[in-house]
Amino acid sequence: MKPIISASELVSESVGARPPVLLDVRWQLGGPPGLPAYEAGHLPGAVYVDLDADLAGPPGTGGRHPLPDLEAFGAAMRRAGVSADTPVVVYDGGLGWGAARAWWLLRWTGHPDVRVLDGGLAAWTGELSRRTPAPEPGDFVPVPGADGLLDADGAAALARSGLLLDARAAERYRGEVEPIDPVGGHIPGAVSAPTTENVAEDGRFLPAKELAARFSALGATDGTPVGVYCGSGVSGAHEVLALEIAGLQAALYAGSWSEWSADPTRPVAKGPDPQ
Repeated sequence: MKPIISASELVSESVGARPPVLLDVRWQLGGPPGLPAYEAGHLPGAVYVDLDADLAGPPGTGGRHPLPDLEAFGAAMRRAGVSADTPVVVYDGGLGWGAARAWWLLRWTGHPDVRVLDGGLAAWTGELSRRTPAPEPGDFVPVPGADGLLDADGAAALARSGLLLDARAAERYRGEVEPIDPVGGHIPGAVSAPTTENVAEDGRFLPAKELAARFSALGATDGTPVGVYCGSGVSGAHEVLALEIAGLQAALYAGSWSEWSADPTRPVAKGPDPQ
């Protein structure tokens, strides 16, 4: 099953025998909050999910968006109507980062059928609703996967033994600017791969063949283990999604640069080369 769904496919499935649960995960780095935008208009039946409250734990030594407490995450998903045997479609306002974070968390914790609306809300041509639904509670219980997640040591090792992709903007990778975290630069050995280059101007993902060619050029060859990090584990999930579209599996370093750079004992590389 493809990890993304088009707006036209979503229309068809929404009136089918197994309509998906819709999750609105509108979020922007630095704000504004997504709830007012949701209240102003969302896909009919969609439930708002707060990335900071439901898809991440409190900021701290684990980064700006550490993994959420799984019991709290599961409770949030059940309130939204998510069940283990019900398809789920997640979307956001367009960048795809918030939706990808929800997609990755649900997939990593065992949900078998979750997809991202390709192009986000902007791709939807139907009517929007201002009604807040009250779905029947779901039964989804998250169980973390054995694979797919990296810690700081695992990311450092993968940068040496496999391929570690940095999904942030190239200037942050090079250490020329750092608007958020305390130190600029990248994990030694990581390769710059801005996730913004995985999508077209309209926010939809590039075709699978183009993505596969891009990642192959970056070093994602058969048999090479791949990992991804970003600033705080949000846009990195978007890159993991792009890799899956391309037919490649990748692990996410959830703490990402916000965790790595907060530890003064961790080495930092600067410039355009992995080092």
